[in-house]
Amino acid sequence: MGCALAVAAMPRAHPHDGVGLGNFVTLVRLALTASLTVPVLMGGEVAWPIFWLAAAALLLDGIDGWLARRQRLTSRFGARFDMEVDAALGLVLALNAFAAGTAGPLVLLLGLPRYLFAAAGRALPWLARPLPERFGRKAACVVQIAALIAVQLPILPPAVAAAAIALAALALGWSFGRDILWLRQRRA
Repeated sequence: MGCALAVAAMPRAHPHDGVGLGNFVTLVRLALTASLTVPVLMGGEVAWPIFWLAAAALLLDGIDGWLARRQRLTSRFGARFDMEVDAALGLVLALNAFAAGTAGPLVLLLGLPRYLFAAAGRALPWLARPLPERFGRKAACVVQIAALIAVQLPILPPAVAAAAIALAALALGWSFGRDILWLRQRRA
């Protein structure tokens, strides 16, 4: 389904003739994310394969943008595609951790910020305006995904899992809060 949505959006949003390796790697990340929905649907059993698949998806996240820049095929489409795959990965990992019982319901908050922000943008159009590119936003996303990957570890003590979730929640709150303030100051 995610692949179909990306392909449907490409003709109007992708400015290049070819897809490029960056978007291909993002598509592979989407496939890894989709494969991680299986444990959620099967009852949320935490296992090392979930950890390794999620870690691979995070590592590939650092490669897709680099490849796009190297091929000179960067685009708003590619950046958005990457962001949506990041959001989906976060949601799926949060659902896995909750379903497996390795984290309480607060972990679900780590999977929802992008979707809550998008919903708020529908109700308050000034929140849907474009944002400047910021390294801090990317760093908060990496902290979020890394924490969600860590809580997949079958050997992680509950106190460490709780600390990782709290750290990620703080990073996301800071990132989204800064963006909301920036947009609020510039609303028309």
